[in-house]
Amino acid sequence: MTRDRSLDIAVTGVAGRFPGSADLAAWWEALVEGRVLTTRYDERRLREAGVPQSLIDDPGFVPVHGHLADADRFENALFRVSPREAEMMDPQHRMMLECAWAALEDAGTNPLATPVTTGVYASASGSGYLRAMLAGGALDPMTLEDAIHGNEPDFMASLISYKLGLTGPAVAVQTACSSSLVALHTAVQALLNGECDQALVVGAGVAYPQAGHLHVPGGIHSAAGACRPFDEHADGVVAGSGVACVVLRRLEDALADGVEPYGVVLGTAVNNDGSAKAGYYAPSASGQEAVIRAALEAADVDGASIGYLETHGTGTRVGDPIEWSAASSALRAAGAAPGQVAVGALKANTGHLDNAAGLAGLIKALFVVREGVVPPVAGFTRLNPLLETGDSPLYVPRATAPWSGPEPRRAGVSSFGVGGTNAHAVVEAPPAGAPPSEGQDRPRAGHLALLSAADGEALARSADRLGRHLAAHAPAAADVARTLATGRAALPERLAVAGRDTADLAGRLAAGAGVVRGRVPETGPAPLVLAFPGQGAQRPGMAVPFAEALPGFADSLAECLGAFEPGLAAELGRALHDPAFPEEELARTRLAQPALFAVEYAVAAALRGLGLVPRAVIGHSLGEITAACVAGVLEPADAARFVALRGRAMQDCPEGAMLALGCGEEAARELLAACALPLEIAAVNSADASVVAGTPAAVAQFETWLAGRVATHRLRTTRAFHSALVEPAVPLLAAELSRTAVHPPTMAWAANDGRLLLPGTEIVGDSFAAAARNPVRFTQALDALARHLPGALVVEAGPGRTLSALAEAADLTAVPLAAGRAARPEDVLTALGTLWTTGQPLAADRLCAQGRPVRLPGYPFAGPRRTAPEAAPPSDTPRRIAGAPAPAAGPTESTDSAGAPVAPDPADVPALVAEVWAELLGHQEPAADADFFALGGDSLLVTRLARRLGTALGVRVPIRELLLARTLERQTEVVAALAAEAPVTAAAG
Repeated sequence: MTRDRSLDIAVTGVAGRFPGSADLAAWWEALVEGRVLTTRYDERRLREAGVPQSLIDDPGFVPVHGHLADADRFENALFRVSPREAEMMDPQHRMMLECAWAALEDAGTNPLATPVTTGVYASASGSGYLRAMLAGGALDPMTLEDAIHGNEPDFMASLISYKLGLTGPAVAVQTACSSSLVALHTAVQALLNGECDQALVVGAGVAYPQAGHLHVPGGIHSAAGACRPFDEHADGVVAGSGVACVVLRRLEDALADGVEPYGVVLGTAVNNDGSAKAGYYAPSASGQEAVIRAALEAADVDGASIGYLETHGTGTRVGDPIEWSAASSALRAAGAAPGQVAVGALKANTGHLDNAAGLAGLIKALFVVREGVVPPVAGFTRLNPLLETGDSPLYVPRATAPWSGPEPRRAGVSSFGVGGTNAHAVVEAPPAGAPPSEGQDRPRAGHLALLSAADGEALARSADRLGRHLAAHAPAAADVARTLATGRAALPERLAVAGRDTADLAGRLAAGAGVVRGRVPETGPAPLVLAFPGQGAQRPGMAVPFAEALPGFADSLAECLGAFEPGLAAELGRALHDPAFPEEELARTRLAQPALFAVEYAVAAALRGLGLVPRAVIGHSLGEITAACVAGVLEPADAARFVALRGRAMQDCPEGAMLALGCGEEAARELLAACALPLEIAAVNSADASVVAGTPAAVAQFETWLAGRVATHRLRTTRAFHSALVEPAVPLLAAELSRTAVHPPTMAWAANDGRLLLPGTEIVGDSFAAAARNPVRFTQALDALARHLPGALVVEAGPGRTLSALAEAADLTAVPLAAGRAARPEDVLTALGTLWTTGQPLAADRLCAQGRPVRLPGYPFAGPRRTAPEAAPPSDTPRRIAGAPAPAAGPTESTDSAGAPVAPDPADVPALVAEVWAELLGHQEPAADADFFALGGDSLLVTRLARRLGTALGVRVPIRELLLARTLERQTEVVAALAAEAPVTAAAG
């Protein structure tokens, strides 16, 4: 009978930090090889960790621990945590934040913008870090409160939800050693009950300090310093440190979103031993057996389908026989055959990870059923004679072996807590994966890979890791682009690279070729301006790179072409899509102008569909019509009709020529006056660039006469636009405009006469006819834009980079979408990536709709080391906790020789405010425009800031004023004003 899979839960992401392993791949490799990953410390390391010499010298002290490297590092800036707050936070909580982030990335989910309601179910061991701080020195009440919030387990789930913006339930689960597997059970129930659509389950067990244990005869800790579950030499457990996290979703939801699970949770159960056991700390065979039976029943599977059991496996003389007996009885009663179920015991490798042990065992079991490989129990020699063998379904694997159990591959995971809370889960191998994304519908344009980080060094590490991963594993490029666009947070430091395929992306990342880097401005993205080029920018096939790179472009282009007369539309279609179309034919005005308008309008529409909405538009000559259309002045169909007429009318004008000069308007006029030829200034493009127009003979004479006086360049046109030679077209254009509806612009529009027309400005229709005759004052239009939108980013929305060069000459940043005459789709993607690196709101997911989430390297955590002084190893001199008051009362108001208050000097206020900022936040020498909250401050810390400043200056500092001021400079101004107005008052907070 087929199982009902509607209650199955997919594990879509995992993350873990385990002893002796750089990452999960290295950890799994060590497990498969049966390596013991615990560490035996020498005396120097023990002393550095702060272990008292008396304990080191104790003959019962065993200096062995499952050591977790770099447990004191924390990427606090990534989580908007100040250095001072990071120092006060238990390393367990820090690493739980980082593991939660990593697991969400592994699941293909943006950690800061999860698309579904996500709950957090978290557990951690007791805080040795907090105990160290309490033992190391006095904490004032406010500092103690901060320490409790950053260390006690009550707050960890909510902290993760707050830092990641998760809105589902946030629940701390504490049942001692079984906590994290109980948290898994709780999360599964929440998903099935509809309380959330995704769940983060995270557990941490990190000792502080990491050192070893004191063996007590008859106790649970190993005298030999080796955990040997089910072995005849088993003499107890060894502690270890670790953090583990999994992401859960309902299976049908995960598969619908294209996520490939690590495995499936079929059922879970939790119970308690009650009082039916030898003592509170003793395990109970009946309780353990019952929880395994309940989990199998919840999973709707029998024991005959189980091929692997990841045990609690502590290696203790009492615990091992009880667990073996209980599991054997439960599985045998459920139909398991003798010797069918391989036993796993992670603690033999890593030591007991305490509250993280259950999740660590779950991840190991998921790897077993996914890979079809059964690792040995590390260090196992011979079965403990106290274990019943007979018809037991269990056996201990001595060497790595391929899966030999029933199919589909299923496993059980047990975790039992001191006090009697037992948990068991049944998992299954993931369903068959979907085929690779790249197929017949693979886009020809290539793919855009986006990376970001909180700082430049992390971004460089991330790019290096991604490049090596792509080279080694070659995932589909569409999947890579999709995962990076939708499954990663968009952080300030950014990088973008476009490539044809995975190998191209990997090569570019390795060589740095074509890689664009940028940083999102603190003030947000620059205002976006679209610039539309005029005639001369056209080239055959110019629509191809846009059509292949920009979603929506083809549809918008087809719609625009539909507004032209059918014969012209067909001819335009050939010219725009065929690079072999005769260039001289496209250069004719009747084709060039409607072709450019159609491409530019379609580009603007496609950019808007990607979230790139301009604040202003500008166009050069013909491009002004496109700008007006995009600004809402002309309807698209009316604009297309007008442009077609404009092209025909100008084609019928007398032949002419145009010459670009490397000088400004005044110098150009002097040259024209000196040569006395019938030429006019047609365009003023910059302070050093202008264009003259006239008959071909006059232009040729002028070019010869100049003889090197100034740089020149003949434009590719056969008409003298913006000169008297096009006057015959003006009446036709004016007549057409008299029948055309003209609207006020909906955005700022920089017209060719140099004016900036703001939204709502009344527009005179025949101004477009006059513009065809009058000179283009593009430099004045750019200057007006720059004044209206300081720091604007200009995007050249059409072929070429002529306008980009002019914008850069006007000190504006410019990005051409298709710069060269041989522009490729990858160039357009690179330009889009450039916009993203500057913080523009590019909807990157629309560029990679064909991809699906895949496993890629996540954030390269390698933050600075953070340890509160009072939690550090003891020294001969007492140290004050970071953020606590000085032994004296801290900064106070000055007094004179008689003890009377002295008015504070406002000149001292800047240094005082900066000093208190540094003390509370841990940021030394903050900049004047630094934001208190961006550096990790919060409302509680503002309260302490107000109290410190008020005490020091003898004034009342209103908290609300500091909340509104935010920056160091503004808060200093507020406090200085208060000090000047009321220099001698009672201190207040």
